[in-house]
Amino acid sequence: MAVQECRERSATATVACGRAARELGLKSREFELAVQLGHVRTVSAPGGRPRVTREEIERHRSGEGFPESLRNRLWAVGTAEAAQLMGVSPARFARLAKAGCFAPVRFYVNRYRAVVWHYLAADLVEFADANPELLTGRTPPGLRLELEGRDDQRARSWRTRRLGQLTGRTADPWEQAAAVAAVLAPDQLADAVPDPYERAYVSALRPDLAGIRSDSAAAREVIERVTLAVDADEIGRHRERLALALAAAREARTAPRPDGHEPAGPAREPDGGVREEGRSDHLAAGPGPGPEQEREPKGTAGDQEAGRDREEAPAGLRAWLRRLRRIA
Repeated sequence: MAVQECRERSATATVACGRAARELGLKSREFELAVQLGHVRTVSAPGGRPRVTREEIERHRSGEGFPESLRNRLWAVGTAEAAQLMGVSPARFARLAKAGCFAPVRFYVNRYRAVVWHYLAADLVEFADANPELLTGRTPPGLRLELEGRDDQRARSWRTRRLGQLTGRTADPWEQAAAVAAVLAPDQLADAVPDPYERAYVSALRPDLAGIRSDSAAAREVIERVTLAVDADEIGRHRERLALALAAAREARTAPRPDGHEPAGPAREPDGGVREEGRSDHLAAGPGPGPEQEREPKGTAGDQEAGRDREEAPAGLRAWLRRLRRIA
C-alpha cells in the first residue's frame, strides 16, 4: 500500500518549467515551442504558472531516441536554412511560403522592425516529399500565376496554426472563445461581443498569441499586424467561429458580472444586425498594412521577446476587470 501511494505521489508531482526543460535537454525556446505544439503537456498550478508532471518528463525520457527524437520534432529554421533543407533557392522558398504552402511556427521582430519567420523542419520535409514538382524546374504557368496572385499568407497561416494550438489545449468553452477573440481588433471584438461583461470576461481570458515582449512601440505595432486578422474574409470567418464558441460558452455558464446586472442579448451576427442601444463600446483603430518585407541580416538574434497590448475595458468596467483578471 505504501509503495502504491509513493508511486501515485511521484506520478502527480510537478516541477517548474525551467527545471523540466533542463531534464528534457531543451533550451528555453525549444521548451516553449514544445508546449505550444503539445509535445510537452503542462498542468495548471496555484498562482497560474504552468508546471510539468514527473510522469510527463518520464514519458519523454523513456521514449526511443531521447533526447534527439524530441529535439528533431522541435527543429525550427529560418528562410536561408529552410531553403537549403528543401534544396531550393531562397527566392523559390519565399514564394512557396508566401503562398501559404506551409505555416510558420513562430516569428520575431528584428532590429529593423521586420518580421522574421521560422518553420518546422519536419513540415518542410513533409511538403517537399509530397510536392517534388514544385521544387525543381519551371513552375507550371497556371500554378505560378496562382501563387504570385495571392497576398502574403504567412501571417494568416501562422494565426490559423496558433488558434488551433490554443483551442486544442483547453476544454473550457469561455477560454476557447477567448482564443478566437485574440485575433480580432478591439472594434471587431466590440461588435462581435456587445455585452460589456462578456467582453470583459473574454478579454481577461484572452491568451497571448505571440508570447514575445518589446519595449519598442514600433515593434509592438508590427507584432499587432501579425497577430490581428486584417482581411475581411478572415475577420468574418473568425467572427462566425466566435459566435459559435460564445453560444456554447453561454450554455455552459454565464459570464461573471456584478450583482443586479442581467445578461444582455445575444451577440450580433457577423453578417450584420442591429446592436443593442446604450451598450458601451471601446473602439480603436484597426491594424495597419501587412507585415514589413522579411529581412534576416547576419548576426540578428532570434531569441528576443516582445509583448502584447490588451484592449482596455469600457471606462466603467476597468476596476472590475482588474479584479477579474487577478482571479482568472
